[in-house]
Amino acid sequence: MRQSLAREFNNLIERSRDRQLRLAVTGLSRAGKTAFLTSLVHQLRHAGVEARLDLLPAAREGRLLGAQRVAQQDLGVPRFPYDQAIASLDQQPPHWPEPTRGISELRLHIRYRPENNGLFGSLGSDTATLTLDLFDYPGEWLLDLPLLEHDFFSWSQRQQATLSPQRRELAADWLATVERLDPAAPADEAELAEIAGRYADSLQAARNAGFSDLQPGRFLLPGDLDGAPVLQFFPLPGLEDADRQHLESLPDESIYRTLAKRFAYYQQHVVKPFYREHFRRFDRQIVLVDVLGALNAGPERFEDLSRALATLMRSFDYGKRSLLSRLFSPRIDRLAIAATKADHVTPEQHTHLVTLLEALLAEPIKDLRFADVPVKALSLASIRATQAHEVEHQGKRTPALRGVTLDGEETLVFPGEVPTRLPRPDFWARQGFAFTAFRPLSRETRGGGLPHIRMDAALDWLIGDKLQ
Repeated sequence: MRQSLAREFNNLIERSRDRQLRLAVTGLSRAGKTAFLTSLVHQLRHAGVEARLDLLPAAREGRLLGAQRVAQQDLGVPRFPYDQAIASLDQQPPHWPEPTRGISELRLHIRYRPENNGLFGSLGSDTATLTLDLFDYPGEWLLDLPLLEHDFFSWSQRQQATLSPQRRELAADWLATVERLDPAAPADEAELAEIAGRYADSLQAARNAGFSDLQPGRFLLPGDLDGAPVLQFFPLPGLEDADRQHLESLPDESIYRTLAKRFAYYQQHVVKPFYREHFRRFDRQIVLVDVLGALNAGPERFEDLSRALATLMRSFDYGKRSLLSRLFSPRIDRLAIAATKADHVTPEQHTHLVTLLEALLAEPIKDLRFADVPVKALSLASIRATQAHEVEHQGKRTPALRGVTLDGEETLVFPGEVPTRLPRPDFWARQGFAFTAFRPLSRETRGGGLPHIRMDAALDWLIGDKLQ
């Protein structure tokens, strides 16, 4: 107990001196959160040695001395598997680290030389330490936060509205079963469990097909809730506003009321605690977006990603930090939004990628800027998997990428042009988009460091002001 109080007091002192920062790394499935965190830790640990961080002033000026992993505060949360991720990248052949399967955290002590030593800077030393707490969450869970805006009836209507033609095909088995249900009939536990399983299967199929706006997220990654009745619910299709009063007056043992109670329980006992215990603690945030994957998957998936991101961005608490807010009620005061896998397109397309990302998130970005919250959009590759080349054909030089596909085939490709605006229907009919998925560069090719694109720019935006 005494050690716990001492730790809390030390954290309070560090936050009062602005020497502790909590960074949330968030994003939807396949956005590259694990690769980003692995690269972030690696770049800071190898600063001044193998890491190339020219866009981070503290590193460029030789003031960034490196970082060490230290024991995290919450011993009940798994540590981010950095060592396992590096081992995956160093294997022969190399492969990408396993994606996030649950909540994880990691604490770093970053040692640096301040530009000038103030009263609260380094307390007489010529070096200072920034404590950086990193938080990683499964992308599947993030979209559950907007459930708090609904009751079961309105949530069912929203799920009906998001069922595009392709989503309907993927959910055909579940729809065929659920549409035969009578909401007023007595609930049968075994039947509800079976239909909920089919609904979960439909969500899994949609995720595998490239869709993002999928709820509830725990159906895709249940963790310790696997098989619990709290996950045995599903939306009811075909609900009209005129039906609400009748449905809500049904007996408690009816199918409708049983599903509504389970939905409410899920909100109160799964979603709210997750939001309260984790998301309200962040100071800074980076949202990773797989724009290229959505382009690759086609118009329905791209529109689905846009809707999911707009929903996601409403779930965070943004605002300027003061001394009191740092101590007692942290709020996100700086945000980065990054289009990942920039190494999967040729360098001259990177600015197009940022422009398209800003178009995807135009409304949330406007709201953030109105609230005077600093926000930066950028493109990056956390761990670069390709090398840029040029191909000369008939006297014309064309940019290309060289890399090794996931199947082990060495290839030289030009993946295509990234649109600079939200694609219109004629874009998909005329061009569409296709990029190749590459495996990581081998250790022999990359050397000891992890090559990247603009990780230093992301670090500068997220923590650079704390290293001055």
